[in-house]
Amino acid sequence: MEEQLKKKWFAVYTKPRWEKKVNSKLMEKKVESWCPVQKKESKWSDRRKIIDDPLFKSYVFVHISEDEKIPVLTTNGVVRFVSHLKKPAVIRDEEIELIRSYLMEKDAQISVENLHSFSENNKVIIRKGVFMDMEGTVTKSGPKKVYVRLESLEQLMIVEFPLEHLAHKTFVL
Repeated sequence: MEEQLKKKWFAVYTKPRWEKKVNSKLMEKKVESWCPVQKKESKWSDRRKIIDDPLFKSYVFVHISEDEKIPVLTTNGVVRFVSHLKKPAVIRDEEIELIRSYLMEKDAQISVENLHSFSENNKVIIRKGVFMDMEGTVTKSGPKKVYVRLESLEQLMIVEFPLEHLAHKTFVL
């Protein structure tokens, strides 16, 4: 019985761009929730503004007991729990604290990439290793590795990289 009352961290999927709204609605229900944000400059044609941008797109973390799952799921904007092996995935307290601690550092910036987001013909930048800072094009993507075409010295190299070594190339207009 005591195990059911013990609170654990979970993540819920939200509707797109509803992270902060869902966080507020959960807090109104007295559910302990957290939507990690970081400062980001947003540009419009006529101005610039610093905004609090959710770190994990379409995710909000909740610290709940088993009997609080239904109130969380019935919150407007919540789609479902993030699951692993068909059960709501439990997130370790240490992982939550690590993210919180890092976000409290001055000028902290975290880049979050979806592990399944590298698809064929995407432009990427290599973040680690001997090819660091080189740009390439994804030729094939697997569950743990991505094959990238590097066109330098007018030669074609296809190199296999672990997912964590890559970042999407962002275009500046």
